[in-house]
Amino acid sequence: MAAGASLGEAEAGGGAGTALAVFGVRIAAAACAFVAQVLMARLMGGEEYGVFATVWVWTALVGHASTWGLSQAACRFLPAYRAQGAAGPARGFVAFGAVFSLMAASVLAGAGAALVWLAPGLVGPSYAAPLLVAALVLPLFALQDFCEGVARACDWPLLAVAPPYLLRQGLIMALMLVAVGVGAPAEAWVAVACTLAGTALSLGLQAGLLLRRLAREHRAGRAPRPWRDWLRAALPMALIDLAGSGFNFVDVLVLGFLLPPAEVGTYFAATRLLQFVVFVQYAASAVTAQRFAAAQARGDRAGLEALVRRWSRLTFAATLATGLAVVAAGPLLLGLFGAEFRAALPLLAILVAGHGLAAAFGPAEDLLTMLGAERACAAVTVGLLGAAVLLTAALVSVLGLAGAALAACLVTALRGGTLALLAQRRLGLPTPAFAR
Repeated sequence: MAAGASLGEAEAGGGAGTALAVFGVRIAAAACAFVAQVLMARLMGGEEYGVFATVWVWTALVGHASTWGLSQAACRFLPAYRAQGAAGPARGFVAFGAVFSLMAASVLAGAGAALVWLAPGLVGPSYAAPLLVAALVLPLFALQDFCEGVARACDWPLLAVAPPYLLRQGLIMALMLVAVGVGAPAEAWVAVACTLAGTALSLGLQAGLLLRRLAREHRAGRAPRPWRDWLRAALPMALIDLAGSGFNFVDVLVLGFLLPPAEVGTYFAATRLLQFVVFVQYAASAVTAQRFAAAQARGDRAGLEALVRRWSRLTFAATLATGLAVVAAGPLLLGLFGAEFRAALPLLAILVAGHGLAAAFGPAEDLLTMLGAERACAAVTVGLLGAAVLLTAALVSVLGLAGAALAACLVTALRGGTLALLAQRRLGLPTPAFAR
C-alpha cells in the first residue's frame, strides 16, 4: 500500500490517479501471474515446469524483439504527433507498426519451427513440442506488445497493461485448469497451448478497444508513412528492448544450458516473485515515458526536470518498500510452489537488491530513448548484456544458482548507474534519486 501511495502522489493533477491505477493493475497482474506459476509448478512438477519456464522466456524475449522497437517508438512519435495535431502520421504509424510487428514475428516463428522440425536433435525431446506450439504464440505476442506501446503512447495505460498482464494471465490459469480437468496431460506443451489461447483472446479484446478509441481520435484523411524515419529511431530502441529483456532473462537462459530443468524451475520461481518489484518501475514508466517526450516537444525544460526529479525519488522509495515486503513474504510465497522451492529465498534477496540499486539511479533509460539519445543507450545496453552473459556463465560454473543471482544483481545495478551517467552527460539531466 505504501508503494502504491508513493506512486500515486508522483503526478500532480490528472496523472496521480492514473499512476496509482496502473500500479494496482500491475500488482494484481503480478499476483495473478504468481498464482498461475504456482498452479503450473504444482500440476506439472519440477521437470515439466522447468521446460515450460524456459520456453516461455524464449517466447517473451523473441516476441518483444519482433516489434523491432516500434512498440517503444510509439511512445516517442505518437505523443509528438498528438501535440502537433498531426492525425495522419499518427494513423500511418499505427498501421505500419501493427503490420510490421505481425509479419516480423511470423517470419521468426516460421524459421524457428522449421529448424526444430527439420533438426530434431537440436533441442531435447522434452522441448520440441512446446517450442512448436510456442511458434504459434509468437506473432500474437508481438502484436499485443505493439498494441501495449500504442495504448501507452496515447496515455491509456490501463488499456495498455490490463489485457496482457491481467486478463492473459487469468485466462492461461483458467484454461490450464480446464485442460487438465478434461483429461489433458499436465505437460509443458499443454501449458504453452493454454498460453496460445489466452494470448489470442486477450489480444482480440485489447485490439478491438484500441481501434475503437483510435477511430474517434484520428480523422479520415491521408495517412503518410515516413517508415524510414520511424525505423531509424526504432531500431536502436529494438536493441535496447532486446537487451533489456535479455537482462531480465539472461540468467534463466544461461541456467537452461548449464543446469537440469528442475534447478531452472527453482530459480524461475524466485524471478516470478521478483516481478512484484519490477512492476513498480514499469508502472512509473507507463505513466511518464510519453510525458517526457511530450514535455520535450513543448520545450518545457523546467517541467521535464521537475517530472524526472519527482519520479526518480518516489519510484526508488516504492521499489525499496516493495522489495522488502517481497523478501519478508518470500518463505511463505515460495513454499506455495512446493517445499523444495523455499531454497530460492537467498536468490530472491540478491535479485531484489540489484533492482533496488538500479532504481536509485532513476529513469535514465526512458529519458535517453524518448529524447533522442537512443543510439548511445543501445550501445551501452548491448555491451552490458554481453558482459552479463559472460559473468553469469562464469559465476554459475563456480556458485551454481547463487552465481546466476549475483551476476544478475551486479549487472542490473551497473546498468542503472551507467545509463544515469550517460543521461547526465548527453541530456544534462541528473536522474538519481539522491541527486540534488
